[in-house]
Amino acid sequence: MDYLSWIALRAVEGVGPVLFRRLLERFDTPEEVLAAPPGALAAVRGVTSQIVEAIAASGCRRFAEEECRRIETAGVRLLTFLDADYPRQLFEIGDPPPLLYLRGAIPVWEPAVAVVGSRRATREGLKAAERLSSELATVGVLVVSGLARGIDTAAHRGALAGGGATVAVLGCGVDVDYPPENRQLAQQIAERGCIISEFPMGTQPLAEHFPRRNRIISGLSRGVLVVEAVEKSGSLITARYALDQGREVMAVPGQISSAACRGSNRLIKDGAQLVDCVEDILDAVRISKTEQTLPLFEPHTSPPRCSLTPREAAVYELVAQGPRHLDEITQALELTAGEVSAMVLGLELKGMLSQLPGSYYSLP
Repeated sequence: MDYLSWIALRAVEGVGPVLFRRLLERFDTPEEVLAAPPGALAAVRGVTSQIVEAIAASGCRRFAEEECRRIETAGVRLLTFLDADYPRQLFEIGDPPPLLYLRGAIPVWEPAVAVVGSRRATREGLKAAERLSSELATVGVLVVSGLARGIDTAAHRGALAGGGATVAVLGCGVDVDYPPENRQLAQQIAERGCIISEFPMGTQPLAEHFPRRNRIISGLSRGVLVVEAVEKSGSLITARYALDQGREVMAVPGQISSAACRGSNRLIKDGAQLVDCVEDILDAVRISKTEQTLPLFEPHTSPPRCSLTPREAAVYELVAQGPRHLDEITQALELTAGEVSAMVLGLELKGMLSQLPGSYYSLP
């Protein structure tokens, strides 16, 4: 695949995940988008005159050439949302990143649980996060977190100690050591799991990046476990994303007098699943023993992986958010009934969609 054009289009200011996919639905490939005449670009909903000018300029192409050299030097891999190895559960979040930068091995993405919490965690919170993550990893659940100080660090360490795999989702480039004291841990994660980010190489950990990062943490997971969280913490943002995405929200209860636990205790008060053992997590996210496999070490247990066309990806993303009628898909994608019928048939043959009575479609 020509990743240069993917990087160039993603680098255009104003082209976010939603508009990127919309452009590919219209032009099929990033190369065609970059080569399209201004009038054709302007006809796409959401494309402004500034975006048309930025696509025509050479700056995004120069950036992409330099970025490809950085990627090759660092031994980083790119995944596009059309690749077979791209985590399909991200299609359920509404704005999946078109590109993921990845260091390490590509795991079997299912089943996965996110474990997050305070950067200034108590000793009890760190012990709980490490123990529960280790027990999740032991039964083959992929542990997802953000490599931050505190609970995130404990979650990754626990997963590695449990002999399983873990994924760190960064709010910076995958080549940036942040926090710096976790450099060795990041290397261990890359050897036993992977580090991913939607941000280009060298991107620094700015505060506005982390809420965007959090939607990926929850999107990769069947549920989010908050071990400790103060009020108005980033972990609560991840929990809100999880609720919006239809994921299970869980929390470990803490001392009622501890400020470090007010946010997580509030989640339980508001209806989050109370967790005090790994069985609570497995029950909450409906992981059965027959599903529990070691993600990195038994890859043959993963579901079939198929590459997608841009329009198939658009159909899959729509259906991943809930069963859809054929007419609803046709209207949402602004395509003909014949085009949509051909695409849903192709996705059925790939084992990625199932037809329900009444011309409705869902994930298998």
